Amino acid sequence: MNFPLKQLPQRTDKPRTHGLTMVMDKGMGIAGTRDFLSVAEPFVDIVKLGFGTSLVTNHLREKIEIYQEHNIPVYLGGTLFEAFLIRGQFDDYLQVLKDYNLKHVEVSDGSIIIPHLEKCGYIEKLSKIVTVFSEVGSKDATHIMPPYKWIELMKAELEAGSTYVIAEAREAGNVGIYRGSGEVREGLVQEILTQIPYEKIIWEAPQKAQQVYFLELLGANVNLGNLAPTEVIPLESMRVGLRGDTFHLFLNKNS
Repeated sequence: MNFPLKQLPQRTDKPRTHGLTMVMDKGMGIAGTRDFLSVAEPFVDIVKLGFGTSLVTNHLREKIEIYQEHNIPVYLGGTLFEAFLIRGQFDDYLQVLKDYNLKHVEVSDGSIIIPHLEKCGYIEKLSKIVTVFSEVGSKDATHIMPPYKWIELMKAELEAGSTYVIAEAREAGNVGIYRGSGEVREGLVQEILTQIPYEKIIWEAPQKAQQVYFLELLGANVNLGNLAPTEVIPLESMRVGLRGDTFHLFLNKNS
């Protein structure tokens, strides 16, 4: 903090195990990456190179190395994992991880159908060599899963070796745990939380109203993902009650 201010909530310290902010990088340039980290690095815990952008991004290795120099884990979007898998190139995917010195992966099935036992098998295999984030939920807005199914899948994937499960919402925040309007499916979220520890879930929440919902529900140290780089500082401000949306949320709770 740049100056003293009382009654701020206690934030977890890096490297955090919860209170994570996961950023979606959709193709920032080298200069933009350095500029972004010059102001936001203390609040960035994980960077996802969104969907399949890493395949077509120039100077990819240099960009990944910049994040790694700042001790920020980087992983490739789950859509890219699925793109390798559907083409029968899982071993090639493993080689990409090795070539780029990537220690984190996302295992998802939002765009293709993978039998869940098979998905858990990939999680188990990968978790022996890297940290796994697995994503639950479909990118198809017409595919609505009941709460018990979300819980069943999340439990199985954590047991298979996922460090965190990601609740799908896409980059727009309009599927999965949200309705098409972006409104939170509150009953679903609260049902999930009866069985899955909140520290183990990363809620994709690209929209401000979605972020506010989870901050009000679970506090300053909720795990949030799919943040645009320009939204990291605004989110951190909201996490500690320094934006109108959460201004009164933490007052008188800490001295």
